Amino acid sequence: MSLPDPAPIIDLLDGFRRSKVMFAAVGMGIFDLLEGAPLTAAEAAARLGTNLSATERLLEACVGMGLLNRSDGVFANKPVASVYLREASDRALNGYINYSNLMLYPCWGNLEDAVREGTARWTQTFGSEKPIYENFFSTPEKMRTFTMGMHGLGLTTSPSVARAFDLSGHRTFADLGAATGHLAITACETWPNLTGIVFDLQKVLPMAQEYIDASPARARLSLIAGDFFSDELPAADLFALGRILHNYDDDRCRLLLRRIFDRLPPGGALLLAEKLVAEDRSGPLNAHLQSLSMLVLTEGKERSLSEYGALLKQVGFGDVEGRKTGQYLDAVLARKL
Repeated sequence: MSLPDPAPIIDLLDGFRRSKVMFAAVGMGIFDLLEGAPLTAAEAAARLGTNLSATERLLEACVGMGLLNRSDGVFANKPVASVYLREASDRALNGYINYSNLMLYPCWGNLEDAVREGTARWTQTFGSEKPIYENFFSTPEKMRTFTMGMHGLGLTTSPSVARAFDLSGHRTFADLGAATGHLAITACETWPNLTGIVFDLQKVLPMAQEYIDASPARARLSLIAGDFFSDELPAADLFALGRILHNYDDDRCRLLLRRIFDRLPPGGALLLAEKLVAEDRSGPLNAHLQSLSMLVLTEGKERSLSEYGALLKQVGFGDVEGRKTGQYLDAVLARKL
């Protein structure tokens, strides 16, 4: 009897190494260093103040992973690195990469304990008793890393979410927990009928203002400070929650959804941007991996359309519809009939 090919196992053994190579290269500023100025390993090491042999190995690994080119011993960015891995790029994913490296990667080291106990590993990993989001916002640097992480990923998903449903019948779009406002900005740029509200904590809003100011829809966008669990929600006929519900258990989700439902006028709606798990739980893999991330970090999880539908209908919503976008996040629309 022939043995199965071990290649999938070998590939998985290398998985965390590939991630850490990218994390390290981004954190050290290698892709910004090489943009427009290709360098030899010796030149890069001199600029970075790092060991030559070790730097060369890191650069060679980035070549092998398709992030850098090498020609005659000179290293240069590939287009994918120039667009997504440079701090100076307006499409950079660096915030999410740094968040993954500094916060998520260490917590995943305690995944076994999370599975045994079914609880988050934030305190075990970092020794902090504060709620996780208080830690994320405990310093301006941490807040910016986390918020820009959500922004970079949001730029890749907001266009498909904003176009997933016909929003032409609505007037005021209020994005709760909006971070930099990427979804509200995209929705207003996509649908000229909409006026947008970016709703988040006061300390986050200056970052959102930067992106509103740069938008052609800026005249139709405004900022409101608040906590969506405790403060009055803005008046709107279309609310949005982007990657919010997956942070919470069912009880907390129902609490937030009920607040939104009560605030909506008849005919109003709620747009969710979340990764949908297949009804038969067969995938997609990135949804299952994200659900494990929520296990090690929060009280939440990823859900299927029927699971979100049940939560929405329990607080009064009807006519729940889901759309696969083909991007990292999917879309769900629930209406108040």
